[in-house]
Amino acid sequence: MISILSTKKLSENNKQKLLDHSISLFEENFIETKNKEFKLVNINENLIFTSQNAVLSLLQNPNWESLKSKAVFCVGLKTKELLTEKGFNVVAFTGYAADLGEIISLIYSKESYTFFTGNLRRDILPNTLQENEITFNEIEVYETNLTSKKITSKNDGLLFFSPSAVESYLKLNDIKDEVCFCIGESTSEALEAKNIQKIIIAEKPTVENVINEVIEHYIKYHD
Repeated sequence: MISILSTKKLSENNKQKLLDHSISLFEENFIETKNKEFKLVNINENLIFTSQNAVLSLLQNPNWESLKSKAVFCVGLKTKELLTEKGFNVVAFTGYAADLGEIISLIYSKESYTFFTGNLRRDILPNTLQENEITFNEIEVYETNLTSKKITSKNDGLLFFSPSAVESYLKLNDIKDEVCFCIGESTSEALEAKNIQKIIIAEKPTVENVINEVIEHYIKYHD
């Protein structure tokens, strides 16, 4: 039986999909996120979110509804769906931060932005905004902590959903012959930087697409 390790706990639905294809799953959360307290001051014309965690943290602020009149730019379909559900107007969303930076730079460069971030946010989007002299500020609304664990089981594949999870896994574990399934390019780049070769990137950056890649890969493998 094929054995997979997920570096984050999966939904019952996704677990069942793997079991239906005779793929056994071992799962651990290799990172944890924690909301931070923050004040909604110096908020610019538009809002930027690159993760659901940032939105969830904002929703804990007692004054969050005062921002619903502002236009929103975000990364990720799930992030967009959460924002829309809460009544925000999402002007543009993309799968990757680099693409969002390009859209803002090409079409919306004259406007100003407040970027709601975590402590381990990547530099791609802020760098793009700076290079194009776009007015923006940042509010750190959550923090990501690495929760590394030593894995003793032998696994055929590893599932990674963020660069932070890659860093956390490699603190106490090595990657040898395992196939690494990644949610997106930035996660893949974190593995490539460690000279990991066997990498498969999901067609779209969602957990469901990662699961689909696993199933497709091992069905082919068995054929």
